Parts: sequence; structure tokens; C-alpha cells
Amino acid sequence: MTQLLQRQVRNRLLRRFPEDSFELLAPLLEPVELPVRHSLVQPRKPIEHVCFLESGLASMVAESADGKSVEIRHIGREGIAGYPVVLGVDRTPNGTFMQVPGHGLQVAKENFLPTLENADVRQLLLRYVHTCELQLAHTALAAAKFNVHQRLARWLLMCHDRIDGNDLPLTHDFLALMLGVRRAGVTDELHILEGMRAIKSTRGNVRILDRDMLIEIAGGCYGVPEEEYERLIENSPQPSALPLHLNGNHHHHTL
Repeated sequence: MTQLLQRQVRNRLLRRFPEDSFELLAPLLEPVELPVRHSLVQPRKPIEHVCFLESGLASMVAESADGKSVEIRHIGREGIAGYPVVLGVDRTPNGTFMQVPGHGLQVAKENFLPTLENADVRQLLLRYVHTCELQLAHTALAAAKFNVHQRLARWLLMCHDRIDGNDLPLTHDFLALMLGVRRAGVTDELHILEGMRAIKSTRGNVRILDRDMLIEIAGGCYGVPEEEYERLIENSPQPSALPLHLNGNHHHHTL
């Protein structure tokens, strides 16, 4: 396999790696297809790989002791699946699996951990974990203080940040998991957003018609974690001189 070049990757964390660290890691990165429902982290099982997503959308899900579950955060090309290993944790009760198919670059945990010996890499990844915590905090804030259609607008914006184009291949079942509501309730909330001409919803797809309207609807429950990611990851001094933006064709955040 020809040497993977840093400028070729789409994952925003890998793009920010110091050049020498990337060159050490590159031969160990294995391209993987990530179909729908593919498990990236199994609950309470040892984390064997870290996966840098290049496309698609993964969901991290929390599950109660009696089997109730809710999506707690998204992972796209802004992040990595299996990030608890950065904190010295070998497993987690939360599961992570693909909701929108894509592909990624996977590395075995034992090959990944030595990269954390580089102070710049360690700082980058710990800053990423901080933005993950912030996303969780704002998910809790949204659940406690905002209406369901505002929370739906927030989740759709977060999906839009991570998926190319304006068509989000999201099922009603997934939207129900995202929001922690019954499936029938999702249909009602989608109709509210459709009535405001922000989206067009069809079976298994939500098309974003007016992103600015979605931001207005979401109100204060969207934006703070996204701004923190830009501040700490994208706009922090970069060890290697790489262009900031991955995707010239995006008109919105490319998290």
C-alpha cells in the first residue's frame, strides 16, 4: 500500500497531527468500510481499535440497566471512535455504532497508544475529549430546558455538520433514539420543522432546506460545543502547515 499522505485524509484530527507523528502512525492505519449498524465500540467489551472516521456518522449510545437507551453524541470526521483509550480507559458501558454508512482509518489500540507519548498529539486528543464532554453537557441542557422540536433542530444541525450535502439518510427510528421520544412523536416534530420550511422529510431521509432557520429554531441549544471545537482544534496553532479546511464545497461547519 502506498504511503498515506496527511493532506489526503479527511479526518479533522488526523489533519492536525504533527507531521512526524502522522508519518509514524500512517503505515498502521487500515482503511475500513463502515456499513450501517457496524459496531465500533461494544459496551463493556475491551476497546481493541481506535477508528478515525473519514465519512459517515456514528452514534454513541447510553443504555440503562433495564435496557432503555438514548443517543448521547455523534461522531463524524471531526473525531474518533474508541476515544476513552486516550483517558487510559480500556472499556466503557456506552456503545458506538454506525448510523450513516461511511469509511474510516482504523488502528489497533496497542499501535495507537504510543502516539500519545508526543505532547502535541496528547494535547490535541485531550482537547477533543473536552469537546466531547461539552457536547454531552449540551445534550443534557437541551433535554432539560428546550422543546423537542428545538432539540430535533439541534440534532439535525449536528448531523448536517458531519455529512456531505443536504440529504441526511436518517430513519424515524434513529431520530426517536436521538431524541429519546416515541417514534410517533418524531413524525409530529418533523411536521413542525417542515411547516417552518426548514426541512423536507421523506421516508428514511431528511433534506435540509434552510440551515439558518434550523439554527434559529434550535436557539441556544446549538453552537457552543461547535465553537469550542473550532477554537481548540481548528484555530489552535498547528504543528504542521496544513490547510485548515477539509472541504471547500461545504457552506457550513465540516465537523
